[in-house]
Amino acid sequence: MKAKTRVTLAALAGVPLIMVLGNSMLIPILPQMKSALNISQFKVSLVITLFSVPAGLVIPIAGFLSDRISRKMIIVPSLILYGLGGVVSLLGILILNNSYLVIMAGRVLQGIGAAGTAPIAMALSSDIFVSGERSKALGVLEASNGLGKVVSPILGSLVGLIAWYATFFVFPVLCIPIALAVWFLVKDPTTNKKAQTVQEYLSALKRIFKGKGFHLLSAFFAGSVALYALFGTLFYLSDYLEKKYGLEGVIKGLVLAIPVLAISVTSLLTGIITQNKNPNYKIFVVIGVMLLGSSNFIIPFFINNTYIFIGALVIGGIGGGLVLTSLNTIITSTVVMAERGMITALYGAVRFFGVAIGPPVFGILMEKSNLLTFGTTGGLAVTAAILAFLGIKQEFYKEQEKNPETEEIDHPTWGEIVFDTISLRNTLGKILIRPALKPKLKKISKKKKIAEAEYAGSKKDANE
Repeated sequence: MKAKTRVTLAALAGVPLIMVLGNSMLIPILPQMKSALNISQFKVSLVITLFSVPAGLVIPIAGFLSDRISRKMIIVPSLILYGLGGVVSLLGILILNNSYLVIMAGRVLQGIGAAGTAPIAMALSSDIFVSGERSKALGVLEASNGLGKVVSPILGSLVGLIAWYATFFVFPVLCIPIALAVWFLVKDPTTNKKAQTVQEYLSALKRIFKGKGFHLLSAFFAGSVALYALFGTLFYLSDYLEKKYGLEGVIKGLVLAIPVLAISVTSLLTGIITQNKNPNYKIFVVIGVMLLGSSNFIIPFFINNTYIFIGALVIGGIGGGLVLTSLNTIITSTVVMAERGMITALYGAVRFFGVAIGPPVFGILMEKSNLLTFGTTGGLAVTAAILAFLGIKQEFYKEQEKNPETEEIDHPTWGEIVFDTISLRNTLGKILIRPALKPKLKKISKKKKIAEAEYAGSKKDANE
């Protein structure tokens, strides 16, 4: 992978990283929020749900606009809105005396902003990278998403030591630099293309699902189950670790990071391993969902055995990493560039709904029994594995992998122009900067001539 494409990928990887903070960073401080606001377990779970549901509802619109306008023109304003939502929640806490409604309004704004971030970044990455590089790029984005999930409980716990609401300061602080990086360092092949009408968009969507509906829906279901299980488990753990073991702060954040660290490492390795090969991603999805299901079937019987409990979480994390990374490649490679925004947006919506229903469903079931809580999740995972095995068709995504429709764009970004100018790689740098270096170059040239003359003279004396 070239240096420029690495810079592009690094900028894009920041988008899912910041997006995942929206939920994962708040999970460790939910018990503190519950006490500070004097609200029920269900109401505190809505902190996650009211972020994820608006995101899921708005994502299809963001996908349509990204196909119609450009990916960057959606991602950058969305990041700004994401940060603004954090500011609104802070106003509700600090200015309006812990107003629950204003805090939730801020979370809704953040969810709307999140709709135009990671799913659109995934589509843009698939537009830029082709063939084997696409698999690696999407693996890096999923690993970045996973890394965010690893870092965010720890970061949330650390920032929460200052005050439980201090976590909301993190969003605007991180969103702005990532938005600038995407704007200046990422080239967008969807810019200035012919815009679709709403009718054309809906017709294309209907045509895609008519031919590949079961294939896509099976993939969507597997992704939503994986994230339902992950965020449901994290919600359960946050409450369980505090009640059972009295764990708080950074230590609790480190334990919460275990399953998502497994997801992050597995995602990265899957992307690297599959880069130069031609694997059947369907098998990875089936194996991953089965691992996820197995871990949930194990947990209720060994929940008091710390080592087996953590081992089961790691197994589930490995399964989740296999599922999510493989599904990214399957879904983005199933359709052409003009259709990719809408399909990845729908997939992103389904993922968010999985995240949204995880905490409240776990919150309801955990009051009844651990067996019901994790047994239900395991049953969903087995169902997802069966549907993936029957529904996902290898030929649908292999066709686009073999026939990439995009090439690397020639026009540089502003960030690349500045870099190429400083390093004298373009005409602007040669005109503006090289003249300033000429005196040094001449001085060096004169020294070289003197040395050559002395060498020639000594050689002549030797011959005489």
